Amino acid sequence: MTLETALKQYFGFDSFRPLQREIAQAVLDGEDALALLPTGGGKSLCYQLPAMLSPGLTLVVSPLIALMKDQVDALTANGIAATFLNSSIDGDAAAARLAALDRGEYHLLYVAPERIAVPGFLERMRGWNLRHIAVDEAHCVSEWGHDFRPEYRRLTALREAFAGVPVLALTATATERVREDIERFLALRSPTRFVGSFNRPNLRYSVFEKHDAVTQLVSFASARAHESGIVYVSSRNMAADLAVKLTQAGIEARPYHAGLTPQQRTRNQELFIRDEIRVVCATIAFGMGIDKSNVRYVVHYDVPKNLEGYYQETGRAGRDGLPSDCVLFFNGADAAKQRYFIRQMPNVAERTQAERLLRKMLDYAAMPECRRAFLLSYFGEESPYRTCGNCDNCLQAPELVDGTLAAQKLLSCLYRVRAKSGFSTGAHHLVDVLRGATSERMTEWGHDQLSTYGIGKEYTKEQWLALVSELLRAGWIEQEDARRTLFLTSDGLAALREGRSIRFALPRFVKKKRKQKASERVLVAGDDELFERLRELRKRLADAAEIPPYVVFSDATLRSLAAQKPSDAASFLAVSGVGEVKLERYGEAFMATIAEFQAA
Repeated sequence: MTLETALKQYFGFDSFRPLQREIAQAVLDGEDALALLPTGGGKSLCYQLPAMLSPGLTLVVSPLIALMKDQVDALTANGIAATFLNSSIDGDAAAARLAALDRGEYHLLYVAPERIAVPGFLERMRGWNLRHIAVDEAHCVSEWGHDFRPEYRRLTALREAFAGVPVLALTATATERVREDIERFLALRSPTRFVGSFNRPNLRYSVFEKHDAVTQLVSFASARAHESGIVYVSSRNMAADLAVKLTQAGIEARPYHAGLTPQQRTRNQELFIRDEIRVVCATIAFGMGIDKSNVRYVVHYDVPKNLEGYYQETGRAGRDGLPSDCVLFFNGADAAKQRYFIRQMPNVAERTQAERLLRKMLDYAAMPECRRAFLLSYFGEESPYRTCGNCDNCLQAPELVDGTLAAQKLLSCLYRVRAKSGFSTGAHHLVDVLRGATSERMTEWGHDQLSTYGIGKEYTKEQWLALVSELLRAGWIEQEDARRTLFLTSDGLAALREGRSIRFALPRFVKKKRKQKASERVLVAGDDELFERLRELRKRLADAAEIPPYVVFSDATLRSLAAQKPSDAASFLAVSGVGEVKLERYGEAFMATIAEFQAA
């Protein structure tokens, strides 16, 4: 059987994604390899296909316990014998699976890295005819990666015990230094490097100024009420609070964070995977273990610490190739908060590195040019175009303004407020001084006597706050974390004295709730009403089998079914995403629904 034949028979696809075939062939040829493919780029297929074409067992090492079950469910749905061993199963289940492994009943076994250190495990593996080793999320082996896990360093014992077994290391994001660490710590032998494009054309990148953020989020999600989304936040309390507010607005949501019990986290994740709820509001602890292909949007409610984490998290949208949104809510106060946390780091080298990474993240948030080109450049890839046509800046060029004079007024006002009172104030009071507002505090503190009082009436409060946000991002002012009061930095003081110029893009805000156009939701032309009926059928079949709906068929496959309307086995099998096992299991039910729709 060829790789192409197996691809269609087991997974229902007629063609490979970029580099999938080359990587799979390297595995079959017994070579060590390092594969860097973007999130959603189809890394799993690179070892799953060779496992089906080789006698014996493929071992997959992954830190993602939830993803193991997800992957095994999907493989089982495709008629592939796979299992996992981790802390989520009891002793009896583990014993039964070990016995089945002894009998050679599985093609793939998923384990966590800690399993390698379990006494006797490596010795028992010697009887399992191990043919391939795949190490997923391989960047975890490097201290220079964004998700270092010391237990990954123990995998050298696996290499030593099975020196002749080829190793495939996989990751979505890795700088050159991380790539070198992966090869060194996993003891890869003359590995071939496969570096895929980081470009995800179906993802739309946008940045909105955070202003009345809860209302913005509700409006954004309401316009996509029937779609799945992930909202990333920086705190547990915010995750819980936003989940409640979204649910109250009619969008079923649940939180996911380390403060919940393991049972609560598992339950909320299962509800999301099975389309029982639409949104998960989560800290960054969520998502790595999610293989859900129909996530239509990812919102970062708070600015991430670095572009590596941001890119990986946004990559959880649109895995099925359909158009999806990646939105960052941003204002300068978030930047100030992140800088505050960085300043608490005791290690100078770590602090310097964190500051460098945050600066790149902030540059992305404020840039007026193509965001996709910026991301590709960051990961060492040249953009194939000057404008991508699918980020906010390319779709509508931002309005650039010269903020030099306004910045001088604001910085001067901040300086004089502190000199007059001996303390700083928050942004709103500072703007009130500039606009000449009257209040009890203004009079009490004598700020109505300042030379800067009323010198900024030409701008609205919102415009001044946008400038505050920009100066926070630029590092000319900072915000004291607890009381949210502003103060001049050394850079800001120098900018005030030297009259430095500053030019920036006016911020965008989330528009009021609107219905999505069909062209924004789909790549495959098809009947929306039929698609919804097929989605309902998929949900019933998935619930009966106790598997996630996307394991039955992805949204992309449902769109193709709605467009092509197959009426017999041959035409049904010709649809992308339909393999022989799924034709046998689901073909009759889906074709009956299509026929009923056409007869109506």
